[in-house]
Amino acid sequence: MPAVHSDELLFVDDLEVWVVRKRVKNLSVRVLPPDGRIQVSAPYSLANEYIAEFIACKHDWLVRSRARVMDSPMSRAERAGKQEIEQWRALVKAFVPPLVAKWEPIMGVKAGELAYRNMKSRWGSCQPSTGRICINIRLALFPPECLEYVVVHELCHLLEPGHGPRFKALMDAFLPNWREAKKKLS
Repeated sequence: MPAVHSDELLFVDDLEVWVVRKRVKNLSVRVLPPDGRIQVSAPYSLANEYIAEFIACKHDWLVRSRARVMDSPMSRAERAGKQEIEQWRALVKAFVPPLVAKWEPIMGVKAGELAYRNMKSRWGSCQPSTGRICINIRLALFPPECLEYVVVHELCHLLEPGHGPRFKALMDAFLPNWREAKKKLS
């Protein structure tokens, strides 16, 4: 028996459900970003009728979860057009230099080149050797404190390249509420 075979599509009421058969004991359902795809992991031997019953019982929750996923900033970013992306770039480019200028003297660091990219998996990056900092333009979709958190985070890497205890202590010292801002980006 193979570990996984191809997905099969099941329609339950108004929902399109992708069923992945696996070597699992229990049935599980997830709503996946960025498009709100409903995916069920099911044991090989489980009948589609049982899966359909399970989905029907979870219908309202699935509809709400799907709407929440579809309305998330990252899902909106996946559907954005070129003009909207350029608006984010302009916004982030306008706000980052003043934030860097504010935090450099407080932290005792000097950033190098500032760059702006549309990234799917990172909020920012820093090359401590050159001081180059890159900021994700998708931060324009989040509250301003998230952008400030990312700027301080990347500037902190000029003092501590890793994410260990010293890095966290520096973040706590400079931006005590950084964990709340980080949660908003999750």
